[in-house]
Amino acid sequence: MRNQKVLRKGYTTGTHTVASFRSCLDTLLVTNKACITKTTKIDNDDLDVTKGCEIIVSLDFSIENFLLNPTFQKAQLFKCETNSLEIYAGIGVGVVTKKGLKVPPPYPAINPAPLNAIQDYFKIKTNKRQHLHLKCCISVVNGQEIAKQTANAKVGVLEGISILGTTGVVKPVSSSAYIDSVKTQIEFAIQNRYETIYFTLGNSAFNIACSKANKEAIIEIGNFVYDSIEVATNQNAKEVIFLCGIGKMTKVYQGFKNTHNRFGVIDFDKLQADIKRNLNYEVDIEATLTVKGISQELEKAGLVKEFYEMITLKANKQIKKWFKTSNVKAIILEEKEVLGW
Repeated sequence: MRNQKVLRKGYTTGTHTVASFRSCLDTLLVTNKACITKTTKIDNDDLDVTKGCEIIVSLDFSIENFLLNPTFQKAQLFKCETNSLEIYAGIGVGVVTKKGLKVPPPYPAINPAPLNAIQDYFKIKTNKRQHLHLKCCISVVNGQEIAKQTANAKVGVLEGISILGTTGVVKPVSSSAYIDSVKTQIEFAIQNRYETIYFTLGNSAFNIACSKANKEAIIEIGNFVYDSIEVATNQNAKEVIFLCGIGKMTKVYQGFKNTHNRFGVIDFDKLQADIKRNLNYEVDIEATLTVKGISQELEKAGLVKEFYEMITLKANKQIKKWFKTSNVKAIILEEKEVLGW
C-alpha cells in the first residue's frame, strides 16, 4: 500500500481574526491605549486563496485613525451592560451590499461564528469595567486583490474578502474553502429567488451560461460535482442545470464524484462496452484513448448524436442514483439539440 501524504489542516480567517482581537483587547485593557495586532494566516493543503494573508485588528476609542472599506457600512454593535464594541470593515475586508448572505447589508462581511467569538471575549474581559466604548477595525493586507479570486463581488461583498469560519478549522481533505464558497453562492441565488441555478465546469460552460442567465445564478463548481449537487439538494434548489463538456460528463456517468484527474481517469473499456451495448458499434479505443477522439470516430459513423444522448442520459441517471430527490439536469455542451440554444 502506498504511503499517502497527510494533508495539513489550517485555521480559518475567522479563527485568526479572533485570536488577533483577543491579543489586541488584552493589551488595550492593560495599557488603556489604542492597540494594533497582526497575524498571518498559516499555510494548509486546502484550495484556499487566503493562505498567507496578513490580518490586522485595531482597537481604539474612536474611528478617526481607522482606514475603512470605502463602501458604505454600518458597524456591528455589541452592548454589554454599560460597555459597547463597534466592529468595522477596514481596507481589504468586504462589506455586504446584497441580501441573501449570513450577514445582512450593509455590515462588514464577518461571519456569525467569529463575530460571536469576538463578542463573547469582549463580554468576559470587560465584565468589571464600566462605560468602556471601543471601536474595532478589521483589515486584510491586499484583501481587495485576493477577493478578485473569489465570488465575493458576484454575491455583493465589495472591496475585500470575507472573514469566514464555522468550526474554526480548515479541512483540506474536503477542500472546504471551495465548497463553502459554492454553498454561499447557492444560498444567495436561492434567497434572491432565482428559479434556475447553473452549475458550470470549465470556461466554455460558463460562457454559455452567461448568455442565458444572470451571473448571480451561475456557479463555477470546479471539479466538485457531487459536493455541489449535495448542497443544492439540501438547500431545496428548484432547478439546477449542470453544464460541462463531454469528457468530464463521461466521468460523472462513470460515478466520479470529483472529476479532477487525481481522483482517477475514464474507464475506456467500460465506455467501449456501453457504446457497443447502446449504439451497436465498437469503437477502436486502442487508436484513441480520448472521448473527443471517440466522438470524431462516431461522427464519421453517423452516430455522434446518439453518443451524446447516451452520455447525457447515463450522467443524469448517475446523479439520480446519488440523490433521488435532486432537481439537477445534466447537459453536455456538445449536444446543441439537447441544449436548444
